[in-house]
Amino acid sequence: MQQTRIEQGTPYYLKFIHRFPDVHSLGIASLDEVVRYWQGLGYYSRARNLHKAAQQIIGVHNGIFPSSYEELLKLSGVGPYSAAAISSFAFGLPYPVVDGNVKRVIARFAGIVDPVDDPKTHEQIRTLAAQYMKGVSPSDFNQAIMNFGALVCKPQNPLCRECSLSKNCIAFKQKLVETIPVRSKKKTNELRYFHFFILRWKGKILLERREDKDIWQGLYAPPLLERGNKNKPSKKEIDVLINRIAGHSGFELISSSLPHKQLLSHQTIIGRFYVVDLFTTPKKNGMLSAWVNAKTLHDYGKPKMIAAVLEKQTF
Repeated sequence: MQQTRIEQGTPYYLKFIHRFPDVHSLGIASLDEVVRYWQGLGYYSRARNLHKAAQQIIGVHNGIFPSSYEELLKLSGVGPYSAAAISSFAFGLPYPVVDGNVKRVIARFAGIVDPVDDPKTHEQIRTLAAQYMKGVSPSDFNQAIMNFGALVCKPQNPLCRECSLSKNCIAFKQKLVETIPVRSKKKTNELRYFHFFILRWKGKILLERREDKDIWQGLYAPPLLERGNKNKPSKKEIDVLINRIAGHSGFELISSSLPHKQLLSHQTIIGRFYVVDLFTTPKKNGMLSAWVNAKTLHDYGKPKMIAAVLEKQTF
């Protein structure tokens, strides 16, 4: 829900916890199934970490969720933000949660003009939040300051005239509200061109599991050729790819699609899909590949763009 609108994420959440109602059901499930139930949400590393953390809780903590900040940090995918949130909301421990709202409130209140996405500034804000939290309920404080940032100390058009903190707010007194918080320059959005080859053989198509530490890790996709520009692959490039996968050059290129676009956090993927019919039996593929038909296609988690195309594919 940090990166997804509540109304969009809720159906996925309900479906996920219906299938995995406790840590044991999640931990013993296959990673492929967990990722499949996450399909469509993006940020698939979170699904992998959630699965691994469940296995850690079962194996290391006998199925009991750890209750200390230090032990929480040892769980896969749990960093200082999540550990602080769980510590304060579930166990009443004094750890401040520092999200975007909290950074904005404290940066304005304390007049911090260094970039809030710098690790040193982040730690400065966390230290100040811990000082402000003393003597009050950690859960109430964290919930209050996050809500305050969302409803009063807003990114645009903050309600400074109605704000009970304005008389002590440095940004307000020095007319810096519109310039604080300061952020480093945004990363440029990388444009990537993916060419997917849908290989058909006897009513099945080939999917490969993406294992490189790149986008869509752990998901399945048709064999892929990435190029540095929007130009289609040459006949020689296609021959080499099909030979690598099928072990022969007995194929016919049936069709190619128009470009499909998918926006990620710092990347834009332009995908084209090519349907290829094989004439002779393909070679055996490894453990990370699967020939699937129209029924088994849904057993494999796929990126949003690819799922949409394959749903319309004729086998």
